[in-house]
Amino acid sequence: MILILILVISCTTITKAQKVFSVEYADQADIKVFVVEYESRADLSVYKVNYESRSVKNEGNWFFVDYASQADKKIFFVSYASQADVIIYFTDYSSRAGWKKKEKMHLFY
Repeated sequence: MILILILVISCTTITKAQKVFSVEYADQADIKVFVVEYESRADLSVYKVNYESRSVKNEGNWFFVDYASQADKKIFFVSYASQADVIIYFTDYSSRAGWKKKEKMHLFY
């Protein structure tokens, strides 16, 4: 029984932070993000997935949920890079998703 509980906790920890919800106000957010036009300027390259099941691990595959209560992290899009906790780039290919600057990975756990 204890082994099953440990496995469940481990699995939920691994899959955390990939279901995101975009909030309207900065004070509602867990993380503030800024979107850049060039991948080389980003901390994280993000690929938007169509299905929740594809948003596993902390690898930049995000699934946007409809309600804040469903999200692992609530994000707010800021107007300036200096206001952001994480700078992201939206990529068109899932193979390009991932962390460029790993020191900020902890924000999505």
